[in-house]
Amino acid sequence: MISLTKLNRETMMLNAIYIETIESTPDTMILLTNGKRYVVIETIDEVKRLVTEFYRTINVLEKK
Repeated sequence: MISLTKLNRETMMLNAIYIETIESTPDTMILLTNGKRYVVIETIDEVKRLVTEFYRTINVLEKK
């Protein structure tokens, strides 16, 4: 799970495994495999970093 911030400043936890796409429209929009969309204040690069760290913690990616 990764911690993200909605536009209303509420924190949410998102299971990164279900992320299908991330877009900048200019807000960062995350589309999940189930069709749900979330708009967050983090940038695409920040979300990418969080997802990469998550995958490393569950041993899907090699640790640096």
